[in-house]
Amino acid sequence: MNGLPAGIDSERRLRVLVVDDHDVVHWGFRLLLGEQSWVERCVAARNATEALELTKRYRPHVALVDLFVGDESGADICESVRSTSPETRVLLISGAGRISPHAAKAAGASGFVSKDWGAHDVAMAVRMVGLGMTMFPPQADQPSTLLSEREQEVLTLIAGGSTNREIAEELYLSPHTVKEHTSALYRKLKARNRAEAVQRAQRIGLLG
Repeated sequence: MNGLPAGIDSERRLRVLVVDDHDVVHWGFRLLLGEQSWVERCVAARNATEALELTKRYRPHVALVDLFVGDESGADICESVRSTSPETRVLLISGAGRISPHAAKAAGASGFVSKDWGAHDVAMAVRMVGLGMTMFPPQADQPSTLLSEREQEVLTLIAGGSTNREIAEELYLSPHTVKEHTSALYRKLKARNRAEAVQRAQRIGLLG
């Protein structure tokens, strides 16, 4: 039993690109995927520049891209990889964030998985996407789980152009509490300012 649907070429070996800014993640995925008989080669990049260089060099069948790579957007990296190598399919992954299927597909991704998944399940998802299938589990339909309800309200008002004082008045909160919520959502979105927070939130489907 290989766990693949009927009609899929189970003998095909895949080249895999891992894009993440943490060395331990590189080590873990290269160890995990290197043990799979269906993996021809596994290479790793720490940023968009390295990802594009490796994409040009190895033409991977599938790229496993973190949703947030340092200060860079995984969705943006996905678009760049697909533009450089249209035959490369992208599977987005994250330990904290979520992205809606609509936003992921708009970026050119073929799926999304969580780092909370077991190693075998992540490996199987990589293989399925590399073989032409899509992987959008039900939990990917709820990107708002990244932020609390109050943080989502603050984010929506920020996107509408409200100042912290105006947000405080609208939500009946103190300016200090609004600042705390703002700092929390910046941290979760890995954003440095309001404009970047709104842009990243839009990319992963947190804002319409």
